[in-house]
Amino acid sequence: MALLSFRKNKDVTETTVNPQLEAFLQDYSIEVMPRTAEKVEDFRELLPAGTRVYIAHIEGTPIEDMVSTAKRLTADGYKAMPHFPARIIKDEAMLADWIARYQGEAGVDQALLLAGGVTEPHGDYHSSMQLLESGQFDKAGFKRLHVAGHPEGNRDIDKDGSDTLVMEALRWKQRFNDTTDAEMAMATQFAFEAKPIIAWADAIKDAEITLPIHIGIAGPAKLQTMIKFAIACGVGPSLKVLQKRAKDVTKLLLPFEPTDVLTELAAHKAAHPDFNITNVHFFPLGGIKTNANWAIANGGTSAVPASQS
Repeated sequence: MALLSFRKNKDVTETTVNPQLEAFLQDYSIEVMPRTAEKVEDFRELLPAGTRVYIAHIEGTPIEDMVSTAKRLTADGYKAMPHFPARIIKDEAMLADWIARYQGEAGVDQALLLAGGVTEPHGDYHSSMQLLESGQFDKAGFKRLHVAGHPEGNRDIDKDGSDTLVMEALRWKQRFNDTTDAEMAMATQFAFEAKPIIAWADAIKDAEITLPIHIGIAGPAKLQTMIKFAIACGVGPSLKVLQKRAKDVTKLLLPFEPTDVLTELAAHKAAHPDFNITNVHFFPLGGIKTNANWAIANGGTSAVPASQS
């Protein structure tokens, strides 16, 4: 049990944290975009030292802005992990240029590879598997490569609502994992209910896919914001958790927090140490500062900001 305070004065307020949740939040990661990162005055006031920070690459974002954000994070002692969305990368030359820029200007050695949120590819690539197959990341000596996971399926891939094509892709990535020197893991879309997440993770394990899972969790946000993002991102069965809350007018204006889902997942992890969800990845839908402050309040020693450690 941890008793922590992050006030700068000598007034110490003791906060009791759940030790299982504290352990589960160890080495959590968080996602930013260049425009959201600009609003953060000092990441070291919010995030633990060495936190992995994914940088989402939305269509239309200049690569210069992406690299600049990565450079700032690296300089502050964080592990910058930019997205490489296959469908907005025109060709091998562009892919090589991006890798060289990230490495040369920002010291980046890890990446999240995904298809990307656009329907029509801008060029030669349409899937993360093609990016992996290119050999560019291994050639550049990237130490860590993450791929996407979908606890509630992906209608863009399996239009019939099954998980047939998604599972085929994961098996391919598992085979690629055996050939690369990079450490691989699966970073997932967010969901709101623990039991379906646990069932999905167990099914992944039963399919002999051993990639560690970094489970996507939506950070605290207004309920209306959460529902909007959930629908836009294709969140399925666990959306009912939000819909049920929306019917309760006493909770309608309160922020939705990830405490319940993470507490349940943490308890499952404590009871099953070999559970294949190894890390938490936050989507800060209500803002980076709001998400970080929730982690500080609930994560004990796992969430001490760099400036306070």
